[in-house]
Order: sequence, then C-alpha cells, then structure tokens
Amino acid sequence: MIRRLLKRRPRLLPSLLAYQKWAAAYPPHAHNALMRAEESAMLALLPPLDGASVLDLACGTGRYSLLCEQRGAKRVIGLDSSWAMLERSSGRYRAAALMEALPIASTAFDMIVCGLAIGHLRAVQAAFAEMARVLKPGGVCVISDVHPQLFQGGAQRTFEVNGVMFAVEHTVHPIQHVIETAAAVGLTLDALAEPPLLPIDLPANAAAVPVAVIYRFIKSHD
Repeated sequence: MIRRLLKRRPRLLPSLLAYQKWAAAYPPHAHNALMRAEESAMLALLPPLDGASVLDLACGTGRYSLLCEQRGAKRVIGLDSSWAMLERSSGRYRAAALMEALPIASTAFDMIVCGLAIGHLRAVQAAFAEMARVLKPGGVCVISDVHPQLFQGGAQRTFEVNGVMFAVEHTVHPIQHVIETAAAVGLTLDALAEPPLLPIDLPANAAAVPVAVIYRFIKSHD
C-alpha cells in the first residue's frame, strides 16, 4: 500500500529484505487500490498473447504470470530476486534472478511484463539492456512503476508485519529518463498511461491524480 509519511516513520528496508518479510501476506493478485489501478492500465496495454512466450520479470508471487496464462500465452517464465516471493507463486516456470543479469538466451521472448519493480533499482540502465537482449525483434515490453509524483510528494510503499510498519526502499526514476534509457537500447515507446485510482477506490471529492505509470515499448528490428 502507499502511505503518506506518518508521525511515526515506518522502518525503511531494502527491497530484498522487505519482500522476505512481506511474502507470507503477499497474494498473487492486486490487493490494494494502487495495484488495481495499475493492473487495469497494464492489461489495457498488453498485446494479444495467444501462443506467445512471455517473461514475467520481477514476478513476485506470480500475479502477471497467471494473467498472461489466462490470456493464452504458450509459455510464461517468472523471474524474481526474492526466493520468499517465488515460493508463494503458483507459476509453473520460475527461478531466482536479478533484473540486471538474466539467465536467459538472447531473443527468447515475444513479450516482457514487469510490474511495479523498476523503482527497486537504483539505476535502470543494466535492466533495460537485459530486457532488450532477451526480447525478440518486434517484441513488446510492458512495464509499470509507482508514479514519480507520489514519492516526490512524500509517499512510501508500506506494509505491516506483527504490528510493525515497514517501507520498501524506492528510487524515483523520472518518466523521461525511463523513456530515454529504453530508447538507448532499442526499445521505442509505443504507449504511455498514467492512471489515477479507479472510480470505486477514489474517495469522495478527491482529485484524480496519477498513481502509476505504464510504459509499452517495442524492440526495433535493427
């Protein structure tokens, strides 16, 4: 969940340690308002998946692995740096890996989906280079992140374990920087969405500000 800074600040944890603690209570579906808004926008930008090979990068408990299988993907492989999260996933094919060093052959996938994970990286250049490497020419990469405006406004991604509040360490990557980093490795922006909370989750009289950013990139054929 996303919280504004409280008087009693949550304990800030590196993402790997945070997900080790969070995994037991982290379900394989969108479980808060921000994730519901993010997922709705992500699904709207996914290409047709019938027969596709898909990499669910930073898959966590397998939320997008399941959704891609339901949409007809032939093969979905989930990779994540957290064993604790992978153990909670019901995906058939999953393994531990860093986003910056994928144990995958080049041009292996038709599509990559990466949900709410690039903010866990202090720098995104190596991860984008790896995504471009394992994606087929003409392949599609759909990536989401918490909207930079939320963190610039003092928000944090938080969770609670045994009455103790924790926050996940997050690096703000400006939207233009992400687009330029992707372009440098041959991933061209094809669509961009900045969804607010869904109407069902938006408090009465609240402003509909963006809570996530969704990028769809296409790998060049060159």
